[in-house]
Formats: sequence, C-alpha cells, structure tokens
Amino acid sequence: MNTIYFDLDGTLTDPKPGITRSIQYALGKLGRAVPTEDELTWCIGPPLRASLKELVGTDELADAALLLYRERFGDIGLYENEVYPGIEETLSVLAKSGRRMFVATSKAVVYAERIIDHFKLRGYFERVFGSELDGTRADKTDLLGYALKTTGVDPTQAMMIGDRKFDMIGARNNGMTAVGVLYGYGTKDELLAGGAQHVCAAPRGLLDHAS
Repeated sequence: MNTIYFDLDGTLTDPKPGITRSIQYALGKLGRAVPTEDELTWCIGPPLRASLKELVGTDELADAALLLYRERFGDIGLYENEVYPGIEETLSVLAKSGRRMFVATSKAVVYAERIIDHFKLRGYFERVFGSELDGTRADKTDLLGYALKTTGVDPTQAMMIGDRKFDMIGARNNGMTAVGVLYGYGTKDELLAGGAQHVCAAPRGLLDHAS
C-alpha cells in the first residue's frame, strides 16, 4: 500500500472528554437528561448530527443541539483530547518509508485541522479531509470517494485505518483495504462486521499491514 488514510477520533487521538462533555453541555442547555461521559462514547465516530438526533428526537432539536455543541467544542472541547501512545512513532516510521498519508474524518474539517496542528502532527500528512459544517461529506463513503478523487489515488493501492464500522464500510465501498484498530471506540465484532480485512490492537501493529 503506498497511500494511507487515517481516521482522527479514536484512531490518532482520544477525543472522549471533549466530545462527551460538549454533548453534555448541549443537552443541559436544552433541558434534556444528561448521560454520563461513558454513556456517550457511542457518539464518538459516527456523524455527530445523527447521534444528536438519536438523543433529542427531532431534526429541529438536533440542529439546536449541534449549534450548542459547537459553542463549547470550538473553544474548549477540541483541546480536551490526546494523541494515543505509539501514534507518533508509527507515523514517523510510515513517513520515512515514503508513503503518502492523509487524515479522513467525519469531523468538520475546520476542527480537524486545528486538532492536527495543536498536536503538531501536520508534518506527517499531505492534507486533512473532513466534513463541512453543513454536513457535506460526513458520510465516510462520500468522504473517502472525494479524498481519493482529489488526491488522484488508486483505491486498490490505498488503505483506510479507523476504529469504527463506518471507516470499514467507507473503505470497502471505495475499493480500499480496510484496517481496524481496537484501542479506539469500536469492538472487534463491529469492525469485522463492517468489512475490516485486518485488525490491530496497538498503533505499532499497523506497520505489519502497511506493506
């Protein structure tokens, strides 16, 4: 594989505090019941608006919740985050091997760019691909299709690495190799059901599948 696309949340960084606390903030502002951080981890990975709609019930409330979420996330939440141990070492090895590397996340690209810069990961990636604030390309199949076309990459020579079924489904729908990681927020069963061809327990294990 000469090109690798990495998911962000649950793959490069652990965003749990920032995402879950920003959802709690939005729900509290709307006067809704506020689940614990652990009860909200299922929201890490899928397109956020769809998760918020599950929590609040209607499109109108989901839109309101998303605005409130961004109110906190844009200033505080995106920094309540940390790079997984072993990620920088793995990226360094892959970069030295001459592979092209990109970020492909359902997160809004304006936030993803700031997170990559904040953690000084920019030097490893040619470009960060993400969704637009209006939800365009939040679906991983659409996002990866756009990223492949934009970068001129042959999908048969490309790999998507992520921690949720959405990453695996998006990769397979675009003819890419799908590699799941188990240190994020998806289970082995979820990843395999989504079409993962390989699963890795730790970042270093990715080096075994990038050949």
